[in-house]
Amino acid sequence: MKKLTLLIAFAVGYVLGAQAGRQRYEQIKKAAFKVKDDPRVQSAASTVADTAREQAPVVAQKVSHAAGVAASTAASHSPFGSSSGSNGHDDELLDQLNPESTARQDNPYPQGDLP
Repeated sequence: MKKLTLLIAFAVGYVLGAQAGRQRYEQIKKAAFKVKDDPRVQSAASTVADTAREQAPVVAQKVSHAAGVAASTAASHSPFGSSSGSNGHDDELLDQLNPESTARQDNPYPQGDLP
């Protein structure tokens, strides 16, 4: 894809900077349409489109599975553990906290009248 973008950018730059101007532009345009209308190119484009349509559900399923695996792996390696809290790290982290910290208080919100 990067090569195609580079080729298109080169062609546009060449056309805009060419001394021959409009005549050279018409030659390049004619060659581009000739390639686009070539039956071999049309057949290849159709084959690629059909393959992409057929493989889209398979790719989507694989991506979804990989995302789930990545999420569970990240949760199992997180010091905060998973949402179930069953990995044993929670007690270690609570012991490391300052006892005066609001994280260990039953009601961490400000008490009484606010100024």
